[in-house]
Amino acid sequence: MTTTRVVAFGGGHGLSASLRALRHCVPGLDLDITAVVTVGDDGGSSGRLRAERGGLPPGDLRQALVALSGDHPATRRSAALFQHRFAAAAPAPEGGVGDPLVGHAVGNLLLHGLTELLGDPVAALDHAGAMLGAVGRVLPMSRQPVGIEARVRGVDPAHPDEVRTLRGQHQVAITSGTVESLRLTPAAPAACAEAVAAVRAADWLIFGPGSWYTSVLPHLLVPGLADAIVSSPARRLVTLNLVAEKETSGLSLPDHLDTLRRYLPELKVDMVLADSTAVGDPAPVERAAESLGARLVLAPVAVPDGTPCHDPAALGAALVPVLGADR
Repeated sequence: MTTTRVVAFGGGHGLSASLRALRHCVPGLDLDITAVVTVGDDGGSSGRLRAERGGLPPGDLRQALVALSGDHPATRRSAALFQHRFAAAAPAPEGGVGDPLVGHAVGNLLLHGLTELLGDPVAALDHAGAMLGAVGRVLPMSRQPVGIEARVRGVDPAHPDEVRTLRGQHQVAITSGTVESLRLTPAAPAACAEAVAAVRAADWLIFGPGSWYTSVLPHLLVPGLADAIVSSPARRLVTLNLVAEKETSGLSLPDHLDTLRRYLPELKVDMVLADSTAVGDPAPVERAAESLGARLVLAPVAVPDGTPCHDPAALGAALVPVLGADR
């Protein structure tokens, strides 16, 4: 069986869903999976560690590692430990300091400690992957953390035409306004060399599902990574979201595809995968896919209870004939 090298881009729950789906493909396909993860998170445990100790925000990296973790009982326990989040042990004494561990995920602390110990985040991720029996590799899009900034119209409902700059992934993700432009700080972060090498050697590049502005598009704003994506001989697949998120409220599914071309005009896509129910009338999505050079593939990939979440097994079943197709 020929090995198919797949690189999946994203962050957070969207990338985890994609990676779990790829795990479901493994019985039918021999996959070499690499996750390339955004490093702009500034909220929650990741934001606290980033602000207090520097380094990459570990949360999205942790989630990708757990999604790829092995099936042995010991590795499943390790994965559960990585996801365990400290709760408050007891109320803080009057006038005292609260528990500094509250809200931190064990895996975030472990990744941060491994990076300090080994001196390199990629070495730390590889070591953590071995601890979890991961069936693929997790890499950051850059070895340096980035900031996400957006120009947003209508942040204040009382001034719907006013455009403001929102700084930080968390602020952009929760905005109720309309994102008009996106940028990273620094504007041209260095791409992770190992991620660039994986992209250049890949058979398939997968974008989405996930938060479009804060998890998917940032990869296209890293010059070295964008160049590798455009020049890679790999085929490219975009998996569309089931519903709009806060940051993409008002953005239709065709608009999601248009933004890819807006931020990387040279990008060509081979296939767009979408849930048949979420799409509704497929004609506008089909036209947007064709503008990128892609064919639209419709499949039932949502969980059956109506929750707007991708079902890893169903998504994996839809991916098998796509990834296994001959060039």
